[in-house]
Amino acid sequence: MKIVLQKRDSKGKNKVDKLRAEGIVPGVMYSKGQEAVLLKGEEKDLLKIFSQEGYSNIFEIEVDGKDTSVLFKEVQMHPIKNAMVHFDLFEIDMNEEITVAVPVVLEGRDDVRVQPSSLIQVINEIEVTCLPKYLPSEAVVNVVDMQIGDVMEIKDLDIFQDENIQIHEDENEVVASLVAPTDVAEEEAEEESADAADVPTVSETEDEGESEE
Repeated sequence: MKIVLQKRDSKGKNKVDKLRAEGIVPGVMYSKGQEAVLLKGEEKDLLKIFSQEGYSNIFEIEVDGKDTSVLFKEVQMHPIKNAMVHFDLFEIDMNEEITVAVPVVLEGRDDVRVQPSSLIQVINEIEVTCLPKYLPSEAVVNVVDMQIGDVMEIKDLDIFQDENIQIHEDENEVVASLVAPTDVAEEEAEEESADAADVPTVSETEDEGESEE
């Protein structure tokens, strides 16, 4: 997908607020070794492409008739409304390796055959380095056939065997585990009792106050 953006020369809160009121989002494109470029674009287009591409997919923008490959570097959303406030892009050199956080997807998580069970995802994303053309949109592991007590590790991800992709996490780091529901309940109960033990009673609080006086 490609979207059309325009350069902007407006700086300052009043000017960017005026853009947002018109449904236009201000942004910046960063390039290695070059000066940052101020940009603006239609909010509806930016929201659509961000929902599709996220932070780990390369897409095309057109500025002044020139196509550029970019990644979303940062997106600022309104804390209450589903509105984009600002966006940062990073220009991609297709001949240089990049390091990106890629989401981890547990394929078949709603269809795990062993039931009842609780699937616990330990890692939500991993950092990878590769040439842009090899950049995966996600790292996937199938969990349908997991048994109680089984774990999936980094080395079980589909991209682990790809020699074009360098994964920065240790291959034996746990990505997900399947446990019996009772194990989860017991764990939560232990955490609650530990938290309760950390809260001083009224008498303890009074004793401390008397000793301080």
